[in-house]
Amino acid sequence: MTDFLPIPPPGPKTTTQLRDSTAMATARKLEASFLAEMLKSTGLGEQRNSFSGSAGEDQFASFHRQAIADRMVESGGIGLAEMFCKSMMETSDD
Repeated sequence: MTDFLPIPPPGPKTTTQLRDSTAMATARKLEASFLAEMLKSTGLGEQRNSFSGSAGEDQFASFHRQAIADRMVESGGIGLAEMFCKSMMETSDD
């Protein structure tokens, strides 16, 4: 018979953990904004001809690009968020 010790519930986050999680969330938003701009420069969402959509399609293309960029970051992104976060943490530790 094996006795397992229960895992204690997580306690409140420390100030350092909150700062780190806030920095990473900010870094992910920055990476998503960067990716959305890169998608825009590729022409994603632009009308190809007069049959591809309407003026409404152009107006909402930025939302579509941002949603794609957000999903890309959720799936691991391209590694910029980690670099941004490290950079922010180095600056805040000085």
